[in-house]
Amino acid sequence: MGRLINIDNGGTLTDICVIDGDDIRRTKTLTTPHDLSRCFVEGLREASKLIYGTADLPSLLRTTDSIRYSTTQGTNAIVEKKGPRIGVVLSGDITVADLTSDAAEREFWEVLVGERVATIDADADLGTEVLAAVNSLTSRGANRVVVVHGGGDRVKVESQIRVITASKFPKHLLGAVPVLYSHEVVDDRDDRRRAWTTIFNAFLHPAMEKFLYNAEHHLRANKNQRPLRIFRNDGLSARVAKTTAIKTYSSGPRGGIEGIKAVAAHYGFGHVVSMDVGGTTTDLAELTDGESRVERYGQIHGIATSFPLSEAESLGVGGSSIIRVVDGKIVVGPESVGSAPGPACFGLGGDKATITDAAVASGLIDPATFFNGNLTLDRARGVAAIDEHVGKPLALSTEEAIDAIQNAWVGKIADGLTDFASITERTTLAAFGGGGPLLACRVADAVGVNQVFIPGLAPVFSAFGLGFSDIGHRYEVLVADAGEVDAALSEVMDTARRDMFAEGADLIDCTVTATLQVTSDGEVTQIDLGDGQAPDATLAAGAVGDELTLAVTVSAAAPHPMLTGTLGASDAQPAVAVGTRTLLRDGEPTQVPLFRVEDQPGAVFATGPAVLEDQYFTCRVDPLWQFHLNENGDILLSRQ
Repeated sequence: MGRLINIDNGGTLTDICVIDGDDIRRTKTLTTPHDLSRCFVEGLREASKLIYGTADLPSLLRTTDSIRYSTTQGTNAIVEKKGPRIGVVLSGDITVADLTSDAAEREFWEVLVGERVATIDADADLGTEVLAAVNSLTSRGANRVVVVHGGGDRVKVESQIRVITASKFPKHLLGAVPVLYSHEVVDDRDDRRRAWTTIFNAFLHPAMEKFLYNAEHHLRANKNQRPLRIFRNDGLSARVAKTTAIKTYSSGPRGGIEGIKAVAAHYGFGHVVSMDVGGTTTDLAELTDGESRVERYGQIHGIATSFPLSEAESLGVGGSSIIRVVDGKIVVGPESVGSAPGPACFGLGGDKATITDAAVASGLIDPATFFNGNLTLDRARGVAAIDEHVGKPLALSTEEAIDAIQNAWVGKIADGLTDFASITERTTLAAFGGGGPLLACRVADAVGVNQVFIPGLAPVFSAFGLGFSDIGHRYEVLVADAGEVDAALSEVMDTARRDMFAEGADLIDCTVTATLQVTSDGEVTQIDLGDGQAPDATLAAGAVGDELTLAVTVSAAAPHPMLTGTLGASDAQPAVAVGTRTLLRDGEPTQVPLFRVEDQPGAVFATGPAVLEDQYFTCRVDPLWQFHLNENGDILLSRQ
């Protein structure tokens, strides 16, 4: 296995994991939201320093076999509802009422579309109708337009509209507004799902397109010879040019899921609930016997889309979430200060209170060692933000406000976990991301979990998880009846052959799995077609009148990291404390031992209360909790 570089771009920090055989290096850099390519390149430069002792990006890239990239930018954009102004053209058997039938749809419609909608009559003078609709939408501020025709003739009508818009609004003119057609984004008979999938894709596309092509440009300028692979929410990686924007939604959290799958299999965890706490969001997932839950029609904040998605819930709470008082109650998120200006304690101009400010003010985080000592924090600014935004409105002392903030933050995550997953006595809570370990014991207490796993690579674990992905593509095609499956499968395989050739793989060397999904009376069953060479009798299972969907996944094996080590070794030694730290407990300063992960001699254990500190994370080990740390730096917290 050659060198692999995995990059996970979050709203506050960008994580880099470099895997070269048994040697794994990691680093972080502040995310630059105004230009994501800047933190992308800076992160790679920092990685080159780890390897060469000085910044040498061209040498790093020349000796790297694969670069995989994931991002939570799409997830964060949806959570914060920040993006382009979408205009929607509707025709046929679909109306605004169809797309706003519940609270979730109404909320997102109001923010993403609002009044920028036009309904046209496809049976009238289509040219006049389309011209008036697009002009009306752009005059109301739309900078991207989505076209959705409801009904079985969607491909025909949308194709006609496409010809008209291409002639009336040619792309070579300045100010031409991009137009997306729903049938080109996804092949789905359900008009609502197809419409919302296209709207979300249009919302995410501009920022992702600009950044990813800029990133590729920077890589080429530094002598990179390998394509940038985008890790997608289906668990596969592919080139930028072959990735739709909506496939990047929740791709960062999916990286964490892939990592937890591998870790759960290695350590024998049967039921795992994970929380990936970043700067803006906390992403939840659940695995049972090594498999994550997958929704056939994945939901984005309660709205069904046309693509399968792992059931990963994104909560609007993270290390940089704004904490304030509204109507006498503490509210956490979903708005985030990100890395710019960041929490008040960053000293970069931010003045809002966050859990990071509370952790610094309480003594849990050392301002001098935070972020591996590369970002010195200002405790006084954090305290001032806490007093201003929480203490004064609730008439609380600083100490009381800190406790209240921590309770609210833990409570929001705990409520999300109990709503999302089924917690049992065999559940292991996996806590990762930069903020995952921080108050993991308190979260576990709140949800009734007795065991918490913190990966040694917790701060960059989603980036590490990208390394378990293969290169590939997934296809879904609607077929009218069972007799058309063979022809449809042949066409899909031709497309796959071209796509995999572009990825540098020959189809004959790829793994192919094909299924026929049969929908009848609302029930979905799947027929396994193996590698696509199915007998006629198998295809006949789809009766006339059933909805048939051919789903094909084609993948080429890529090198994966190797996992080693055990947890809870009987010969573990007492952990070595490097000093003490004074932190607030129940409003009172309490001195507890401080253990640094990198200073431990091997497999060790210790009992709380204590503080466990890594270069990029801090964990408060509460009373009645014990931690075991193995030679890899993986940590198992157990309630005594």
